[in-house]
Amino acid sequence: MSFKDNKDYSEIRVRFAPSPTGFLHVGGLRTALFNYLFAKKNNGKFILRIEDTDRKRYVPGAIKNLISTMKTLGLHYDEGPDVGGNYRPYIQSERTELYRKFAQKLIDSGNAYYCFCTEERLIKIRDEQRKKKLNPIYDGKCRDLSKEEVEEKLSQNIPFVIRLKFPKEGKTIFYDKIREKVEVENSLVDDQVLIKSDGFPTYHLANVVDDHLMKITHIIRGEEWLSSVPKHIFLYKSFGWEVPKFVHLPLLLNPDRSKLSKRQGDIAVENYLEKGYLPEALINFIALLGWHAPDDKEIYSLKELEHAFSLKRINKASAVFDIEKLNWMNGWYLRNLDINYIVEQAKPFFEKSGIDISDNRKYLKVIQNARARVFRLSEITEHSKMFYENLEFTDEDKALINEENSQKIYSYFIKNLKITDRWSNEDINSFVKKAIGELGIKGKNFYFPVRLALFGKCHGPDLPIIFGILGRDEAIRRLQKLII
Repeated sequence: MSFKDNKDYSEIRVRFAPSPTGFLHVGGLRTALFNYLFAKKNNGKFILRIEDTDRKRYVPGAIKNLISTMKTLGLHYDEGPDVGGNYRPYIQSERTELYRKFAQKLIDSGNAYYCFCTEERLIKIRDEQRKKKLNPIYDGKCRDLSKEEVEEKLSQNIPFVIRLKFPKEGKTIFYDKIREKVEVENSLVDDQVLIKSDGFPTYHLANVVDDHLMKITHIIRGEEWLSSVPKHIFLYKSFGWEVPKFVHLPLLLNPDRSKLSKRQGDIAVENYLEKGYLPEALINFIALLGWHAPDDKEIYSLKELEHAFSLKRINKASAVFDIEKLNWMNGWYLRNLDINYIVEQAKPFFEKSGIDISDNRKYLKVIQNARARVFRLSEITEHSKMFYENLEFTDEDKALINEENSQKIYSYFIKNLKITDRWSNEDINSFVKKAIGELGIKGKNFYFPVRLALFGKCHGPDLPIIFGILGRDEAIRRLQKLII
């Protein structure tokens, strides 16, 4: 069985079809993003469809969370559960009668069959096959039951599933946009369960039916589904339907080349957002996992990606999820996006820390200072709390504070700051230079005591930045507390 699709489509239609089994995986985000970008680039439609037919793994609230995350990231779909469309419903559990109808058509045409094997028998078969180092697939015991045998078992209400009757001779040959020609020996393909004993369909039947009825033209999904394509092509052909084009994305790997998985750290997109990674940085970073532009540019807005994206520039090789690169990229966005946007994005982290940011003038200056020093929004409060809280000093700090030169500096600042009218960075720089000249104290002997008194550390921002954030009154108050 060979298949190659050269069809041109009047409208590109793609879908992202996640299962509501928890949070959105970064691999799922890449699949959603590539579908979205391909649709935008080709003036097509991007559809969100929820695959919730695996009721054992269903997590309440996961659909709402998934939709919220996608909207936070700017991946707005044209059709979906909450926006409607011509092919509703877009939640598979609301379409179960439809799948049973098509499963019956497959049985009637001889391309599917009832299987009455118990779970215990299936486990035993798989275990024996593994011991022999064979591919664990169904042995076909119920494949050729007579019509009378089937009717007898059904009349006895024996539990059953419906399996695909996949041909066992020859090969299936198909073409993938990334991997080009793919050949699979039919003898290695399992008689896939299509309808489970609980009446719900498996991924394989539900997706083929929905992709056809929703007029999906391109299936863009993870590489792990590549081995399932022969089953899907057989289903399309059994129904007499056109087969869409296939695009299987490369795996995502950890830096040690192991597969990115839940067992090896955070892979939930929500976790990255909660840690203070910006949506813009996440989208930009994820886009470059397995895809690259002709000019090897690295910083892209979502709008720029919509224009630059193409399937031809997706790599075959697996992509490494490099957290250091994500940190670098997030830092770039923190420093280069509009300051008022960063101000808003940082607020939840200050609120969580219990820091009062009601003084808008001060808060803006705090963000301007901190965003130049951090990689994540969650780190901003650590670089800002000293401007809001009473400072605490170690014994070593106190020894420096109590030194004669330190006390001279503090007294000089208190006296002269009270009569200083101008407060720009240039004015403060001039003030500092004058103080160094008049006191005869310079270098770290001057800067360390001042920074420690105002900032709580000997190392930190330049003094004009510290003075500018604190303001005259707070700076004087902090200095006065240290006079002995």
